[in-house]
Amino acid sequence: MNNLKHNFILICSALLMLGLSMVAEAAQKNVVGHWTFEPGEELKDLTGNFVDITLKGAEVKGGQLDVGSGKWAIASGYSGPKIAEKTMVSWASLDDLDVQAGSILTIDRISVDEFDAMVFGERQSHRWMAGSSFFRRTQDPAPGFEEKKTGELIQMAYTYEDSGGNAHITLYRNGEVFGDYTQGALATWEKDDAEVFFGIRHGNTGGGPGNLDAHIEEARIYGEVLSQAEIKKLRVGGESVTSRDKLAISWAAIKAE
Repeated sequence: MNNLKHNFILICSALLMLGLSMVAEAAQKNVVGHWTFEPGEELKDLTGNFVDITLKGAEVKGGQLDVGSGKWAIASGYSGPKIAEKTMVSWASLDDLDVQAGSILTIDRISVDEFDAMVFGERQSHRWMAGSSFFRRTQDPAPGFEEKKTGELIQMAYTYEDSGGNAHITLYRNGEVFGDYTQGALATWEKDDAEVFFGIRHGNTGGGPGNLDAHIEEARIYGEVLSQAEIKKLRVGGESVTSRDKLAISWAAIKAE
């Protein structure tokens, strides 16, 4: 009887691990870029889709990317799936509100001028917007949000949904919507033709316009549109793309019992 009970527990545990593994694997596929800036992975995209970040004056300190005037970073060499619908997420604290047109996270095409960016203080001082090439996908968000404090860790999230070929964009601050509109064609990024920027709005390896003075705690790009409820559940350091390794460790522990 004890053997039957033990075998039953092992079978249930295996099925549970298999289910969790499938969920974890699905989550990994949806994350196409993930940067934590933590020790040992300071410059790495945990998905492996982008090459290591190149620092252009920016510094990594205490698990954060420190960007400032003329100090930014870039990662290119994208080898992942096509990016169309997406959610861009970044946790950051602003060090200076009187900066202009910098971005906490930008995805840019290499071959042509095509970018989407989480821009601060460009068309409206102290306010966020969805930056884009020639403002194709840009409106001044309504009601918008005006930042009034520095040193506060905030979560910013922008979703880009396909609406009949056009981009339906929703902007969130700490999980609350502060802008929502449809404008311009939904942009896409292919393998070997995508790069990300931290600090400047867009550009190339030689630099680009805009400055941001901030500490970036973590940044992610999802290859899908997350709901408001899903965005509210996101946490710094959570939903790791290495979760499959953790599951393997758990399974090893079960087998050892």
